[in-house]
Amino acid sequence: MDILFYLSTLCLLFFMVLATYDGFYLHIWKYELFKRTDSVLEHKTHTARAILFPLILWLLFINDDKASFWVSIALIVIDFIVLGIDAYSEKDSRKSIGGLPKWEYILHLFANSFHFAAIFLLLATKIEITETGIVINEFTVNSSAQKLLKMISVNMIPGAIVLGFVHLILLFPKGIHIWNTIASKVKRLSFH
Repeated sequence: MDILFYLSTLCLLFFMVLATYDGFYLHIWKYELFKRTDSVLEHKTHTARAILFPLILWLLFINDDKASFWVSIALIVIDFIVLGIDAYSEKDSRKSIGGLPKWEYILHLFANSFHFAAIFLLLATKIEITETGIVINEFTVNSSAQKLLKMISVNMIPGAIVLGFVHLILLFPKGIHIWNTIASKVKRLSFH
């Protein structure tokens, strides 16, 4: 079973790197999708997913009780639906900047593959199919592989919350104004 924890950890790390590059650098910093009228729906779907991720991380990857498990399953289903809406909207969302580049489309495929692979690998450790039905395992951390996954998950939470918060405030004019002020200062500093 340890291999499932190690693979889930690896997928989670790959997802974190790709999602941070894509979700922060490309979508917010470079393309400023939140400012584009045609990208409003795309930014809203990214915001929803950025808020869902730390919740799923906490409830599925860190907590071990059945209530957290079932709530995380509901959030994963919602995340999957929002992903579908996001993918459907991207063609129209990026028309003003020449469409979604192929390399970014590939980046999205890999990021989402790692995201859901991490989740499903972990689900494989929590679900057992027996002769009497499906059993949800509640267990405490008892292996180094499990401890590693939990430690990495706990350390991802703050960054995931910050990214979700940045997405959220950029839905509002006041948040965009604050962002513009901060971003212009950072850009001025980076050119000196």
